[in-house]
Amino acid sequence: MRITSTSCICPVLVCLCFVQRCYGAAHHGSIKVTRNQTKHIEGETEVHHRPKRGWVWNQFFVLEEHMGPDPQYVGKLHSNSDKGDGSVKYILTGEGAGTIFIIDDTTGDIHSTKSLDREQKTHYVLHAQAIDRRTNKPLEPESEFIIKVQDINDNAPKFTDGPYIVTVPEMSEMGTSVLQVTATDADDPTYGNSARVVYSILQGQPYFSVDPKTGVIRTALHNMDREAREHYSVVIQAKDMAGQVGGLSGSTTVNITLTDVNDNPPRFPQKHYQLYVPESAQVGSAVGKIKANDADTGSNADMKYTIINGDGSGVFSISTDKETREGILSLKKPLNYEKKKSYTLNIEGANTHLDFRFSHLGPFKDVTMLKIIVGDVDEPPLFTMPSYVMEVYENAKIGTAVGTVTAQDPDTANSLVRYFIDHNTEEDRYFTIDASTGTIKTAKIFDREETPWYNITVAASEIGLCGLVPEFQNGHSWPQNQYICGGLIFSGDNPGLVSHVPVGVKILDVNDNPPELARDYDVVVCENAKPGQVIQTVTATDKDNSANGARFHFSLDEGLSLNPNFTLRDNEDNTASILTRQRRYSRTTQDIYYLPVLISDGGVPPLSSSSTLTIRVCACERDGRVRTCHAEAFLSSAGLSTGALIAILLCVVILLVFSLAIVVLFITLRRSKKEPLIISEEDVRENVVTYDDEGGGEEDTEAFDITALRNPSAAEELKYRRDVRPEVKPAPKHHPSSGLDSIDVQEFIKQRLAEADLDPSVPPYDSLQTYAYEGHRSEAGSISSLDSATTHSDQDYNYLGDWGPEFKKLAELYGEIESERTT
Repeated sequence: MRITSTSCICPVLVCLCFVQRCYGAAHHGSIKVTRNQTKHIEGETEVHHRPKRGWVWNQFFVLEEHMGPDPQYVGKLHSNSDKGDGSVKYILTGEGAGTIFIIDDTTGDIHSTKSLDREQKTHYVLHAQAIDRRTNKPLEPESEFIIKVQDINDNAPKFTDGPYIVTVPEMSEMGTSVLQVTATDADDPTYGNSARVVYSILQGQPYFSVDPKTGVIRTALHNMDREAREHYSVVIQAKDMAGQVGGLSGSTTVNITLTDVNDNPPRFPQKHYQLYVPESAQVGSAVGKIKANDADTGSNADMKYTIINGDGSGVFSISTDKETREGILSLKKPLNYEKKKSYTLNIEGANTHLDFRFSHLGPFKDVTMLKIIVGDVDEPPLFTMPSYVMEVYENAKIGTAVGTVTAQDPDTANSLVRYFIDHNTEEDRYFTIDASTGTIKTAKIFDREETPWYNITVAASEIGLCGLVPEFQNGHSWPQNQYICGGLIFSGDNPGLVSHVPVGVKILDVNDNPPELARDYDVVVCENAKPGQVIQTVTATDKDNSANGARFHFSLDEGLSLNPNFTLRDNEDNTASILTRQRRYSRTTQDIYYLPVLISDGGVPPLSSSSTLTIRVCACERDGRVRTCHAEAFLSSAGLSTGALIAILLCVVILLVFSLAIVVLFITLRRSKKEPLIISEEDVRENVVTYDDEGGGEEDTEAFDITALRNPSAAEELKYRRDVRPEVKPAPKHHPSSGLDSIDVQEFIKQRLAEADLDPSVPPYDSLQTYAYEGHRSEAGSISSLDSATTHSDQDYNYLGDWGPEFKKLAELYGEIESERTT
C-alpha cells in the first residue's frame, strides 16, 4: 500500500458490519481504501489532482452482557496493501486493547474477551495500525476508531425517593392532585424501549388513580371523609418496554393521610345535665366541668363555652380549658342553701374556627341545659363584720375592755357560738376574750410610743356540736386553739366549724412625755456680735402625737436671775430664737456660756422639761463666718495645716543651727585676728551693705529698740557699731536729758552722725537708718500707728477687711477701737 505525499487520509480500517453498504457483497468483512493516483496523459504535462477519500469510516458495536463461552466477534481490520501473504501485521492499541479486545495480527479480526456493561462504560476508543512484518515500517498511518457497547434491557425502573408520605385535605374534589412520582431506568433511552416507563396502580383503588405517563397520583372519589378513614397505602408500579410483556418493573409505596377540616359541628352528648354544689364552696373555685364532643381535631375542634341565659348566670361563670376543650364552671358568688336551693343554666358550646365551604353542614354550635343543686352543709359561725378596728388608751389598767366581736351560726339550728384568740404571735397574748360575749380586754399595760398598733385574730366555733376544752371554759386563753367534737380533741386550725376574723387594736395617746430639744445644738456667738443678733434657732420634739402638745412654749428658767449675755424669743411656731444682749464677747475672758431653756407643751395636763444650751465664743469674719473658736488655733486661720507648721519649725531650727555655726566661726576669726578692716588711712574703700530684712514691724523687738524711736532722749548710752569690734570701749557720753517733747529727731540724728564721724575706732562706713518717727511738728500729722491708741479719728477702717489675710489682725484691732468708740 502506497500513500502519496499529498495524501492525508489513511485508507486502512473497515467495519465489517457495513461492508455491503459501502462496497457490496463481494467485499464483505472489510473495507478497502485505494491510494491516491496521478494520471499521465500523452502530450500533456503531469497533472496532480487533490486526493479524495476512498472509504467511509464507521463504528464497531459489541453487545453488552455477553455470556457465551467463546469471545464475541467484533469486526475486522483490512488494508488494501494486504495481499494475503501475511506480510502485513495489524496492531491494536487504546482502551481495553489486549485485555478486553484482542486482534489477530495477521487477519485483523477483533474479538471481545469479557462481558461488558453499558451502564458502566458506553464505548471504547482504540487505535489501529498496519506495518510491514519484515521491516516493521508502517504501511498505514495510525487511525482511531470507536467500539460502542450496544444496550440490552437489563435494568428495571427504580423509585429513588420512595417510599413517600403525603397528605391531602379531606372532602377534596375528585381529581385533586396528591403527588407525582418518578421512576428512573438505567438502560439506554435512545435505543429501543428499554428505558420507556409507564405507571400503574397496584393498590389503593378505587380511592386514588395514577397517570401512566406522568406518574401524577390523584383522588378518585368525591368527599373522602377523614372521620371515616384517615390513612391510605397506595402501591405504584413502573414498567419499562412501554409496559409490554417481558419488560422489567419496579414499585413503591405512597402513604397518604387525609388532613382534617372543620366539617363537623360540636355536639353535647346530653341535652340535660345536673350538678351538685355544696353551699360551702369557695368563691372562685371550680365546681364542675362540661364538654361538647367534636369529631374534628386540632384548631378545627376548638370551641368556646358561654352561659347564654338562666337564673344562675350572675352566680356562676364558665371558661374553656384549651387543653381538654372542657367547660370549667366556677363560683362567682357565695351560695346559701337557706336562701336558694337550685339554679338553672343554658350553656352553649361553639367552634371558634369556621370553614365557610362547609357552612351547609352546620350550625357549628350546640346548647344544653344544666341544673345546679345547692347542698346544705353545717357552716361555721359568721362574723357580723369582715374585720374589726378597736381603740384603747395607753397606760390603761389590765382588764380594760377594748371592744366586742359578734358571730352567729348561719344554719337553721342557730347554735351557740364561743370565741377564742389564736395565739400565733406574741401580740395575741396581750389580750383576752370572753368566750361567751366576745368582749376583748387588755392583758398588759401598753405604751403607744413603743407599739402604737396590735393585730390579733379572733376565732369563733359552734358549741352545739363541739365543746370547749377545760382551759377555755375557765375563761383563760386557749393556747393551742383546741375544741372537742364527739369526745375527740381537734386542732383549732380546722376550718370545718371554726371561722376567723382579723382585729386591729389602736393604742390611743395620752400626754405622758415632756417635750425636749429636737437635737443637740452647737451654738456659736462671734466676738464682734451686736446686741439683739439671732445666733441660733431651736426646735422641740415630743414623743406624743400632735393631739397632745402640738404647740410648744419656750422660755428661760424664771428661777434664775436675768441673764446679762443672752435672751430667748418664742417665735410661736414651735421654734425659739437665741439672741445676744451685749455688744462684744471675748474668748480670753469667757469662751463658753450655758443657757437653760424651759420647754412646755399644750397637752392635758401640760408637761415641761428644761434643757441647757452650750454657747461657744468664736472669732468670726466680717460676714459672720467662724474663723476659730480656740486660742491655740490662731495659726489655723492663716490656712496652715499641721504638716506646714512642722515644716516651718524644722526650717527655723535649721536656720538657727546654721546661724550659730556662722557666729562661732566669726568669733573664732576675730580672736585670731583683731585688726580693723582699714589698715592705713590710704586704704580707703567703699563698702555697700545690703539688708534684705524688711523688719518685723511693731512686734519685732529683737532688731532694735523701738523706744529709741518713740523717745530719742531715752538713748542714754552710746550704741556701738556692729561692723567692727573696737579694742577699747570708749567712755559713754551722757547728754543732758530734756522733756519728751523737747528733742527734735533731726537734732538727734545730727548728734549721732557727728559721733560716728568722730569715732576713731571705726571706719567711715556709709550707713542708712530709717526711723518711723516724724515728731510732733509735722503739719500733715502722723501716719504711723504708734501711740495711736490714745488718739481719736473719725476715719472708717472697714476697708482693711478687704485687703486679705495679711491684714486680718490690723482689721481686728481697728474694728475693736471703732466698736469701743461707738459704745
